[in-house]
Amino acid sequence: MFQKGKLKKAINASRKKITVLEQKRTRSQAALVYALLNHTTPSDSDIEFFNQFTVQIDNERNHMHELMAELEKLV
Repeated sequence: MFQKGKLKKAINASRKKITVLEQKRTRSQAALVYALLNHTTPSDSDIEFFNQFTVQIDNERNHMHELMAELEKLV
C-alpha cells in the first residue's frame, strides 16, 4: 500500500515537471516559428534550447510511463 502511494506521488511530480518543461520549450518554439514566418534563420541558441527541452520531456515521459507500468503491476 505504501508503494502505491509513493508511485502515485512520483507520477504526479513527473507530470508537473513535464508541464514546466513544455512551458519552457514553448518559448524557444515561438522564437523558431517567428524566424520561419519572417524567412530568417533562427538563432542557434533557440534551436539548442528547443532540442534540450524536447529531450528532457521525452526522458521524463519515459520515466513516467515506467512508473505507471510499475503501478499497474501492483494493482
